[in-house]
Amino acid sequence: MQYAKVHGAQTSLLSPYLVSIETDLSRGLHSFTVVGLPDKAVEESRDRVAAAIKHSGFESPKSRNQKIVISLAPADLKKEGPMFDLPIALSYLLAAGDIRFDPKPYLFVGELSLDGALQPVRGILPLVAEAKKKGKQAVFVPKGNEEEAALVRGIDIYGAESLQEVVDFLNEKKTPEAKEKKVGVKLAPAPQTKLEVSWGEGQFAFEDIRGQESAKRAAIIAAAGGHNLGLSGPPGTGKTMLARALASILPPLNFDDMLEVNGIHSVAGVLRGELLTLPPFRSPHHTSSYVSIVGGGANPRPGEATLAHKGVLFLDEFPEFERRVIEALRQPLEDRVISVARARGTAIFPARFTLVAAMNPCPCGNYGHPEVACTCTPISLEKYKRKISGPIADRIDLWSTMGPVVLSELGKRNKEGTETRIAREKVAKARTAQKGRFVHTKNPNKTNSELSPRELDELVPLTAGVRTTLERAATRLALSPRAYHRVIKVARTIADLDGAPDVNDSHVLEALQYRERKS
Repeated sequence: MQYAKVHGAQTSLLSPYLVSIETDLSRGLHSFTVVGLPDKAVEESRDRVAAAIKHSGFESPKSRNQKIVISLAPADLKKEGPMFDLPIALSYLLAAGDIRFDPKPYLFVGELSLDGALQPVRGILPLVAEAKKKGKQAVFVPKGNEEEAALVRGIDIYGAESLQEVVDFLNEKKTPEAKEKKVGVKLAPAPQTKLEVSWGEGQFAFEDIRGQESAKRAAIIAAAGGHNLGLSGPPGTGKTMLARALASILPPLNFDDMLEVNGIHSVAGVLRGELLTLPPFRSPHHTSSYVSIVGGGANPRPGEATLAHKGVLFLDEFPEFERRVIEALRQPLEDRVISVARARGTAIFPARFTLVAAMNPCPCGNYGHPEVACTCTPISLEKYKRKISGPIADRIDLWSTMGPVVLSELGKRNKEGTETRIAREKVAKARTAQKGRFVHTKNPNKTNSELSPRELDELVPLTAGVRTTLERAATRLALSPRAYHRVIKVARTIADLDGAPDVNDSHVLEALQYRERKS
C-alpha cells in the first residue's frame, strides 16, 4: 500500500477543525515533505516522527529510498502545533504497509517524543467534541489529556502513553515474533470524567471583611445579576478581599458551561491540574499588555477577558491600566464578545464576565479620608479621575465607596461561614428567579445584566408610579439612556433578591444610589 489517510484535528482561534492526514509514498531519492500550510512546529514533525517510528520497532522513513509526501487538508487552513505527530506517524506506517487497520472511525491527536512517547497537547476538549459531532467512534489522545477528553459524553477515549501502545492496539498485522511473545497492549476506553460540582471555598469570604456593609450588598447584587461593580476607597479597606469574596458566592458552572470554559482554557494552554467546575477568577496586573488582556497577536489568541468568560475579571488599580486597555473593554461590557480584526480576518472571542474594577480615590489614596490628609495637587487629582472615561464609567452598573475600617473592628470575628452561606443562598434564589423569567427566551441561562432594551420592556414592566420615580431621578442625575436601562436591570436584580414579583420604588431607589460614582 502506497497511500493512506487518517484523521487528526486542531483548533484555529477557539474553533475546532478535523484535518485529513494523507500520505503518499513513491520510489526515488529520499525526501520527506509536509504540505498544507504547516507552521514551523508541523514541519519539524518530520524529524520527531522519523525518530519515534524507529524507536517503536519499525524501519525509519529516513533509511528507505522513498519520496514521502504528507498532505494536511484542508490546504487553506494554517496548521499549527505538534498535535499532528501521532496521526502523521500512523498514516506513514499504514501507507508503508507496516501496520494494517481501518482508520475511518478514529481521530488521533498527540505530540511524539523522539523515543515514541506521547506528550500532552492543548485544546483537546473542543477537538473531542468536534469528533463526536462528525460521527467518530473513538479518539486516541496522550495519557495526560485523557481526563480532560473524557468530559465529552458519547464517544470512546483512549489515553495512550506511546506510539507503540496505539499501534499494538490497532494493528491487525502482527509479526510471528510478536504473536509468540503475545505483544499487544489492550487499551481500554477511559471512564467518563465526573466532576463534583459545589460552591467553592475561596481564599477570602464575607466573614473576613469587617464592616463595609454597603459594599457587601453591592457585591451580592453584582453576583446575583451578573452586574459590573466598581469599588473605590483608600488602600487597605478590603477591595481585593471583597472581589475574591464575590467570586466565592457565584453559583457553580453547569455542565455545558464547564465544557465551554474548560475548552477555552485548554486552547489557551492555561488549563493546569484539575478541571474547572467554578466560575474562573482572573486578576491580571495593571502592567499587563493590551494583547494579554484583550487578546490578539499575529495569530490571535484569547486574552484575560476571554479567560474570565462566565466568571469574574478583577482589575485592581483600574486607572493604572493602559488607556487603550480600559477603552477596549467597551465592547465586551456591552456585547459580551471581543472582536479582534487582523489582515487575515476577524476573530470573535466570547467575553461574558462580571467586571470588578477597584481603585483608589486619588493617586495618594487618601482623598476623602476623615483622618489622613490628601497630598495630591488639584491637577494630579483631576488627571487621575479622567483616566476612567465617561463611556466606561457608564457601563459599570454599581459603584460603591469603601471607607476606612475602624481598627477595633478587626479583632471581631463573625460567625464562621454564616455570612457567606446567606449570601450564596440569596444569589442562588435570584438566579433561579431569573431562569424562570427567561425560560422562553433564546438563552434561558442569561442574567438580568444581559437583557436588551426590548427584553426589558417585555420582561420587566414598570408601573406608572415606579417609572415616574425613575424618570425624575434620571433627569436630576443626567443619566444616559444606557445608564437608565442599567438602573432598571439592577432594580430587577434587587427585587429578585427580595423575592418580589415586581419592581417597586424601593428597588429603583436602591439601584440609583449605586449608580453614581462617588470619588
